[in-house]
Amino acid sequence: MPRMKASIRKKYCLPNQIKVESIDKPIPNENEVLIKIYATTVNRTDCANLTAKPFIMRFVLGLFKPRKTILGTDFAGELISIGKNVKSFSIGDKVFGFNDTGSESQAEYVTTTVENLFPIPEKIDYKQAAASLEGASYAYSFIHKVNIQSGQNILINGATGGIGSALLQFVRQYDVNITATCNTNNIQLIESLGADNIYDYTKKDFTKENDKYDFIFDAVGKSTFGKCLSSLKEKGIYISSELGPYSQNIFYSLLTSVLSKKVIFPTPYSTEKTIPYICNLLEKGKFNPVIDREYALEDISKAYEYVIKGQKIGNVLIDAHSSSSQYKIEEAA
Repeated sequence: MPRMKASIRKKYCLPNQIKVESIDKPIPNENEVLIKIYATTVNRTDCANLTAKPFIMRFVLGLFKPRKTILGTDFAGELISIGKNVKSFSIGDKVFGFNDTGSESQAEYVTTTVENLFPIPEKIDYKQAAASLEGASYAYSFIHKVNIQSGQNILINGATGGIGSALLQFVRQYDVNITATCNTNNIQLIESLGADNIYDYTKKDFTKENDKYDFIFDAVGKSTFGKCLSSLKEKGIYISSELGPYSQNIFYSLLTSVLSKKVIFPTPYSTEKTIPYICNLLEKGKFNPVIDREYALEDISKAYEYVIKGQKIGNVLIDAHSSSSQYKIEEAA
């Protein structure tokens, strides 16, 4: 039986308990395809799936232990085998996909059904494709939960992460005034992505300034509706990527629905909606996913440790078939 390497955890755990093991290479059934993975990411969804934090994740992933033992939510790779009932793809196709409850894709190979599969746009490589999935899918949810109009003022809190860096580029497609927050080191990056105004959060707190916004998009969940209330215009809307303290954003989305200032919870859309939108912007050159660093599959525990610290810029990639991590080269240079 052919073997492959995969990142394994059999219980909810911390990054240092992830094991990269040799296991049987999967065989696709008649309705599945087999993909050789060239790139995947470690993202905030992966970290939540690893640790089952917040606790509500257990109701989706498995109450006492995870139903899926191989980690990973996204992938980009080459289709190398197909089941007899698969007609919409061919061997050799470049494909990518995302499943926030787990794709078991932090491995050298993965099987999946065609419902979770999309062709990678021409001129987009595997690394760009993998970096265009998780954060960008959630960013899509932000802008499609509201009705953005020309001339509005929009603030993006945390514009350097996987969600925030995609969200900034998506909002830039509208004729609006964009204010973004970041630290001193990332001001140039945020300017290049399209921000009109920037708050360096190490020097200023936007919630204590006099500016007013039609929408506040909190892409890192570091603020709250209460703190942002005075920064919202009448009929302004606050959306956060996180549940908030004591899961307050879910309750606020219900309680504020009849008030002038509202909280909307960005329930994710299906990939059938998000990925075609993302592909369209990739093809037009209007979305360029930000990549922070790359790790080899063997070093995936270190990748998780880095992402959990909350300091990543854009996306952290995993090269499933590389024997060395790029970050080691960068640190040694």
